[in-house]
Amino acid sequence: MKQTEIRVPVSSARINRTRARAWAIQMHYQWDVSKNGNSLSQTLEDILANRRVSAIRIPYVKRIASNLDRYGTQVDDSLNGVLENWRLDRLAAIDRAVLRIAALEMLFFNDVPHKVSILEGVRLAELYGGSESPGFVNGVLDALMAGKG
Repeated sequence: MKQTEIRVPVSSARINRTRARAWAIQMHYQWDVSKNGNSLSQTLEDILANRRVSAIRIPYVKRIASNLDRYGTQVDDSLNGVLENWRLDRLAAIDRAVLRIAALEMLFFNDVPHKVSILEGVRLAELYGGSESPGFVNGVLDALMAGKG
């Protein structure tokens, strides 16, 4: 019997990844403000125990959490290298979360085009950040992309 590959329509996959990033922002925010010593992966497990997250989005959120746990220092170093007159630890928690997630994708996820990471970061900043967050996020991520060459 011939097996047929199941393909998710591109628009559906894109929407699910976008919504997964929104969950990742919430996870990162909870982790960042709690300062309880847990990893992002543990914070995500705590969230999943208490909140209903679509099963199709969980793998991407887990990918973000585990890779930020693994590469978080490198992501922060890269961001601090392009922040002008700012330090990552002095940014608003939402802006910091957006930048870390987008930078992680740009630096370590070869299957996500840099421009997509930037666009998604700006959209998340529009939804969750302050009035100046989208422009700030765009500028930082553009500088990071330029530095990656």
